[in-house]
Amino acid sequence: MGITALGCLGLLVAERRQSQWGSWLTKPVAALGFVLLGLSRARYQSAYDYALVVGLLLCMGGDVLLIPKRRAAFAAGILSFLLGHVAFVVAFLQLGVSKTVGALAFCLLLLPAAVVLRWLLPHAGNLRGAVMAYVVVITSMVAMAFAAAAHSAPLGVWLGAVMFYFSDLAVARERFVQSAFINRLWGTPLYFSAMLVIACTLPQ
Repeated sequence: MGITALGCLGLLVAERRQSQWGSWLTKPVAALGFVLLGLSRARYQSAYDYALVVGLLLCMGGDVLLIPKRRAAFAAGILSFLLGHVAFVVAFLQLGVSKTVGALAFCLLLLPAAVVLRWLLPHAGNLRGAVMAYVVVITSMVAMAFAAAAHSAPLGVWLGAVMFYFSDLAVARERFVQSAFINRLWGTPLYFSAMLVIACTLPQ
């Protein structure tokens, strides 16, 4: 956890100074922290362990791909995070889920999903399809987290998923709507905290 905290703090300083070199030096370190936490906690005795570790690795890949300012790298980063969310959905399914709660949560989340798409799509350009797919997948992830929580999953499953959801809004605003340090100031710590919370759901 300390590695992620220090990396996150360094990343905020780098982003405040608009130093891409600083981002290259600190963001992978922050991401490596939650991956190492997951690797150290996993027992590799269940599909949950494997799927969650894969999700953590894909999110680290997304973190690195989002460092460059090139649009192609950003698209690859979106794909990596999208696959990470899919891995988390698979992981949560292994814990057992309440189908009723899952369906209800997904229906309730459709309204904020529609609001987010209406907000982002006019700014998304040729990434409209990727943004729509991403919103669908992260909405599914949060719904599945609540479904698993209703089936006695660890608290961190739904808490981490919700934190992840809101941190993605900061990334979306930064990339598509208005670039400002305030997006990173709250979104970056929230994201890395979410990843630590999710990693801690692995049985040690």
